[in-house]
Amino acid sequence: MAERYGGRFSPANARREGPPGPPVSRWDRKRRSRAGGRSNILFFLPFLFLWDAFLGPAQDFVPAFAAFAALFLAAWLTRQGILAEEAYDARPVAKRPAIPRKIFASVLTGAGLLAGGLAGDAGLLVAAAWGGIGGLLHLAAFGPDPLTDKIPDGVDGFQSDRVSRAVAEAESHLTAMREAVARLRDPSLDRRLETFATTARGLFRSVEADPGDLTAARRYLGVYLMGARDATLKFADLYGRERDPQVRADYERLLEDLGTSFADRTRRLLQNDRAGLDLEIEVLRDRLGRET
Repeated sequence: MAERYGGRFSPANARREGPPGPPVSRWDRKRRSRAGGRSNILFFLPFLFLWDAFLGPAQDFVPAFAAFAALFLAAWLTRQGILAEEAYDARPVAKRPAIPRKIFASVLTGAGLLAGGLAGDAGLLVAAAWGGIGGLLHLAAFGPDPLTDKIPDGVDGFQSDRVSRAVAEAESHLTAMREAVARLRDPSLDRRLETFATTARGLFRSVEADPGDLTAARRYLGVYLMGARDATLKFADLYGRERDPQVRADYERLLEDLGTSFADRTRRLLQNDRAGLDLEIEVLRDRLGRET
C-alpha cells in the first residue's frame, strides 16, 4: 500500500500560523505569448525558396535551398528568442540569454535573402541590398535580445547569482514533476500539478524580488521540491501500472499540502517585507521629527 510522503522536512509537519492565503489560479501571472503572429509567418516564407529549389533551374538549387535553410533557422531562432525574452521580462532577477537568438536570426535572415537573390539572378549587389535591408527590418520588427543581466537596485551580483541558481534548481524539479505526470496522460492531474507549480512560482518571484529572503525559503526551493519530485516519480511509476485510486488520492493530498505550505511561506515573506518597510518609515519619521 502506498504511504503518504512525509518526513522531518515535510511542509505538512510544519506548524502553520494564521489563515491560509487566497487560492492561486494556474492562470495567475499568465500573459499571452508574443511568440506567434509575425513570428509564425516567418515559417511559411522559406518554403517559397524551397519551391524554386526543386522546380526551378538546376543551377539555382544550391542558393535556393541555402535560402530556405537560413530563413527557416532564422524563424526558429526568432521564436525561441521571443520566448527567452518573455521569461527574462517576467522575472525581477534574470540572467541575459546566453545566446542572442534574435540577433542571430536577423543575420540569418539577411544571409537567406542574399542567397535567394542570387538564386533569382538578381546580381550580387542587388542580392546584398535585399539581404541587408531584410536583416535590418527583422531587427527593427523583433528587436534585439536582452544584453545585460537584470539585477534590482541594492542587490549585488553574488546575491543575484545565488538566487538564480536556487530558482533554476527549483524549476528543474518542477519540470521533472511535469514530465512524470505527463506520461500518465491524465489532464486532471496535469491541471492539478500546474496549479501547484503556479503557487510555487509565486514563492520564486518573491525571493527574486528580495534576495534576502533566500535563506528563509531555501528549504522550500530545495529540500521540499526535491522530495516532491521524488514522490512524483514514484507515484507516476506506481499509478501508471495499477491505476489505484487510493494512490492518486494520496498524491493529490500531497500536492494540496505542498501548495498550502508554499502559499503560507510566500505570505509570511510578504508580511516580513511589509513589517520591514513600516519600521523603516517609522525610523525615518522619528529622524525628521527630531531635525525639525
